[in-house]
Amino acid sequence: MKGKVIMNRDDYRKMIDEIDDKLVELFAQRMGVSAKIAEFKKENSLPVLDVRREREKLKQVVTEVPEELSEYTSLLYSMIFELSRSYQNKLIGAGSELADSISRAINETPKLFPERTSVACQGVEGAYAQIACDKLFKSANIMYFSNFDAVFSAVDKGFCKYGVVPLENSTAGSVNSVYDLMTKYKFSIVRSIRLKVDHNLLVKPGTELSDIKEIYSHQQAITQCSEFLSSLKGVKIIPCENTAVAARMVAESDRNDIATLSSRECMKLYGLKCLKPSVQDKDNNYTRFICISKNLEIYPGADRTSLLAVLEDKPGSLYKLLSRLYALGINLSKLESRPIPEREFEFMFYFDLDAPVYSPEFLQLMSELDDICEEYNYLGSYSEII
Repeated sequence: MKGKVIMNRDDYRKMIDEIDDKLVELFAQRMGVSAKIAEFKKENSLPVLDVRREREKLKQVVTEVPEELSEYTSLLYSMIFELSRSYQNKLIGAGSELADSISRAINETPKLFPERTSVACQGVEGAYAQIACDKLFKSANIMYFSNFDAVFSAVDKGFCKYGVVPLENSTAGSVNSVYDLMTKYKFSIVRSIRLKVDHNLLVKPGTELSDIKEIYSHQQAITQCSEFLSSLKGVKIIPCENTAVAARMVAESDRNDIATLSSRECMKLYGLKCLKPSVQDKDNNYTRFICISKNLEIYPGADRTSLLAVLEDKPGSLYKLLSRLYALGINLSKLESRPIPEREFEFMFYFDLDAPVYSPEFLQLMSELDDICEEYNYLGSYSEII
């Protein structure tokens, strides 16, 4: 009687390697046939995506494996379909109106980012948007507006060439009102900047901490300084439209019992005194500002792209887009869902992609968005200053 053969880990790995060799060979053969199909589709002006064929194929393959493997098989073949379509699009060289407009913008945009121009910002002098603007432009003619909608409108109507608005904060998260305005206006992001935010407790000279009864600031700043504010007893916290507006109000007030959470620039600008420096909860507190333009401009070095996309309301829709990014080797640096205004229980997705605009993979993705998304809004390609 022969003894039982005992398998160890290396034996199983050898078996896996032998199977993988066959899989790789068969995958290469399959992609070779896909290439021939792509040629046929090109000659006969047929679309790359054949929804009916893919649906039938998925239905077939899941019946040919044990039930516990059906979901894994469906996932595997969905990825294979994505890779096959991506390969066919590459071979066919299928373009799109968006890809063409991006290529034109790359060629027509000046090689140097402008130093002097008109820029719209929310708030008043001393606002963080102004500080970001001064870092983006050498000498900007800044026009101040009371809210973010007015900034977008000023750019849209041509009152200002550019606008600078906050998009997200490392502590408080996204600026929701700006995200909502992205669906209202047609614009392009041309650059972004990460600005370190430093909130200070500012008062009029002569005011002491024990005198303070009210503190004014923007809601984001209040949220970012919650730990410090909770330590103050009997002090009323009052949100206002902007940190710089709050600083100016304190400086111009006759009262000596109010304070503001604002920047050191506001302290110098409005002649205030700093009672407590850097009172934000976290020292690594950054706000990301975007610079927007009405026209599509893509400056040299653009390696980040922002998109808003509406996907089909069915399982696998988001995976379909993510798998295409994976197939093309494009990194996803941010993904956030946002409710669609006036459409109950429907959502769009905000994407930040890391990919040079000059790479063929990027332009291929832009050519394929019509097949992947129900709707989409290309927000621009740009570089970010850190």
